[in-house]
Amino acid sequence: MIPWLDSTDPFPPVERALRDPNGLLAAGGDLSSARLLDAYRHGIFPWFGDDDPLLWWSPDPRMVLFVDELRVTRSLRRVIRSGRFTVTFDRAFRDVMLGCAAPRDGQDGTWITGEMMDAYVRLARRGIAHSVETWAGDRLVGGLYGVAIGRMFYGESMFTRQSDASKVALATLVRQLERWRFSMIDCQMATSHLASLGAREIPRSAFLERLAVLTAQPDIPGPWTPDADLYNDF
Repeated sequence: MIPWLDSTDPFPPVERALRDPNGLLAAGGDLSSARLLDAYRHGIFPWFGDDDPLLWWSPDPRMVLFVDELRVTRSLRRVIRSGRFTVTFDRAFRDVMLGCAAPRDGQDGTWITGEMMDAYVRLARRGIAHSVETWAGDRLVGGLYGVAIGRMFYGESMFTRQSDASKVALATLVRQLERWRFSMIDCQMATSHLASLGAREIPRSAFLERLAVLTAQPDIPGPWTPDADLYNDF
């Protein structure tokens, strides 16, 4: 059994999360900015569908990408350097979320509900949630969004409408975060796609230890802008 949270109830210790399904910790509560920030600081994130109650998770192990372990293939490096895409930060947050929420092959629905979108747009307006946009001319063809606290970035979702567009967004973000002395990106759940880019699982206890150090660092104020010479890092 998991606890049902009222609006003022604190989260239970993450060690109480279920093993099956892995990481399910609590239900209920709300998606206020204060609640979301408290969740992220404790290694907890919301994930639920339209027909579900609000569910909170903290899986063990945890999928992360260390910024110095990003895997950039030769072909992706050529795409980045070719100028085929332009990458911006924090220019079209809601549009990126809409892209991430769009139906995908093999999926019946989306966990990015209207309630979820409104909550993260509020964080974006405060400079806490951030988007990365990949453009082909004036068309948004890929991107990702997430939350930043201190020197910790929590990746939420990514999408692509053109081959390599989301990979270019991620690679650009990682290189910029490396310059800003971020060291770890939370990827939440394990996928083969993330593993192909260098992400790996670590014990939740190790994740929380690093999290405490990184979230105690000063924030990088938003809106974010990538460095003009960032592609030199590729």
